[in-house]
This record gives sequence, C-alpha cells and structure tokens, in this order.
Amino acid sequence: MIVLGIETSCDETSVALVEDNSVIENLVYSQIPTHRKFGGVVPEIAAREHLKKLPILFSELVDRTNIRMEELDGIAVTKGPGLIGALLVGVSFAKGLALRYRKKLVGVNHIIGHVYANYLAYPELKPPYIVLMVSGGHTLIFNVLNSEDMKIIGRSVDDAAGEAFDKISRLLGLGYPGGPEIDYYARKGNPNAFPFTRPKIYDPDFDFSFSGLKTAVLYEIHRLKKVGYTEETLPINDLAASAQEAILDVLLHKVTKAAKENNVKSIVFAGGVAANSRLRQKIDELSKHFNFYLPPLEYCSDNAAMIARAGIERLRKGNDDGLSIEPSPNFFEMMMERT
Repeated sequence: MIVLGIETSCDETSVALVEDNSVIENLVYSQIPTHRKFGGVVPEIAAREHLKKLPILFSELVDRTNIRMEELDGIAVTKGPGLIGALLVGVSFAKGLALRYRKKLVGVNHIIGHVYANYLAYPELKPPYIVLMVSGGHTLIFNVLNSEDMKIIGRSVDDAAGEAFDKISRLLGLGYPGGPEIDYYARKGNPNAFPFTRPKIYDPDFDFSFSGLKTAVLYEIHRLKKVGYTEETLPINDLAASAQEAILDVLLHKVTKAAKENNVKSIVFAGGVAANSRLRQKIDELSKHFNFYLPPLEYCSDNAAMIARAGIERLRKGNDDGLSIEPSPNFFEMMMERT
C-alpha cells in the first residue's frame, strides 16, 4: 500500500510517500527560522508559509519519486490537533488532490501519527505498550491495548514538557525552540549542580506539572544575580543541565511506573522531546528492565511520513473520510475520535 502523507499542523510543512513501513521520500520545510525572532510560532505567518511551500514541496516529491498519482492507494492528511489556519491549508490541499485523482482520503490525528512514527523503524512493534508523548504542546501517557483502544492515563495539568523547555530557554537567554537549545548547553553542564524539585514525581497518578519548575529556574537566576553573577557569568550550562535532568527524571519515573502498574514491558516514545540526547542516554540505563522504542531522529519532529503510516492503518480498515473531512484543532475532540 502506497500512501501520500501531508502534514501542516504547526510550523513544519511536509509531504511524504510511504509504502507499508518503508519511507520512499519524506520532505520537510521547517519554519523555525521564520518564527525564531518572535520567540514562538505566529499562527497567521505559519498558515501563509504552508500556503506558499506546500505546492512546491508536492511538486518536488513527484519529481524525486516519479510517482504517478494513479499508483496511490490513498492520501492521509493531518486533521488536528493544531493551528486551525495551518490545518486548513493541508486539508484543503489534500481534498483537491483527492477530488482531482479520485483517491481515498483519511484524516489523521497528529498525536497518533507521532506514535506510528515508531512503526517506520520497528515494523514488528505490537500492542500492548505504554506511550510517552512529549511535544511542545502535549505531554501524555497512554496505555495502548490494541489499535482501537488507546486510553489516556496521564497528562500535563499545566505546561507541557516541551513548553517548559521553551520557557526555560527564554529565561536563560537561549534560542527558540528551547528543547534543542537546552539539550546542546546541557551536554556541557552538571545535571546535579542545582537541586531543582521534581514536580508530582511521587504523586500516585501519572499526571505532570512543569510550570513550577520554570518558576524555580527563574528564582535561581534571581538568587545568583543577587550574589554577584551577571547575565554574562551565569552558569548557563549547569542551569540547563539541572533543569533538563529534573524534567527527564519526572518523565521517566512516570512512564516506567505506568508500565509496571499496567504489567507492560514495552514503552514507546513519541514527539520532539524523544530526540533529546540525555533522554536517550538515561533510557539506555533502564533498558534491562523495559523494551524501549524511540523513532529515528528525523521522525521525532513533525513530518508527513508518520501521517502517511498512520493513514495506512486507517485505509487498511476500509476508512475513507472523503471530502467531508474538516480540520479539528481541539485536542480533546481529536482524542475522542482516536483517528
């Protein structure tokens, strides 16, 4: 089964061709340089960039692969959650292709797409497993019993982990997005230099809270300045490493606890924070107790290959949303649909 994937949920424009579990081509245009000067994604600019780049990327995909649209078994497009303007661009483009070439069209839940990124590297992966989904907008744990039963058992009650990375990066005077910046500077720092608290780590539930950690970093910066440090002499590497360690300790404690209590040995990581180098190092230390699955680095951030792979799953079950598909930016609505 060969499927065209289209992703425009936030600040990456992407198109891909996937055949079963093999990626034929995956093209991504990142808008990060455009949004960096604003310190975050500007929705209107994001939508305009998708509108400009999506047709160009699609033409490039066709040229690179020599694919004939008649060969496609279907088209998969991100329908949500995400920025409504950005989603509209992708969905409208996908509808046009489906209408022109009379192809099946399925909408894909962006969150579920991140989970299916793992299938591109581990085609043997099968439920049951626990998923830790960590991105700029979401931090979730769900228990996957089968492809039809994905139950959310933990979520962030305030800032997502990726959002905390962005805010802490801003406090330290680093760039956007915060995750890669913190990761880079933390490699040169001491993760035990500052004993930041691990929020909710010993609570009986699987929920997360990272807004307090951001505040703790802010107070620590104020304290250091009071004792003589300046913006130029702040121990940025140690602060970054210590804050990162606190976030990762909570994430790993919660997800391994969820696996133990649900009697599951396999843990699947999804989302941009899965690319964090320290996270991957800490996972190696736990690998004798669990089977860990992490997507390849190129499929951790938003991409169309993961959307196509999730779409394949829906198409195999006979789904076809047709031209009635509408973007759905609301996370909770999308998780109710589970598609």
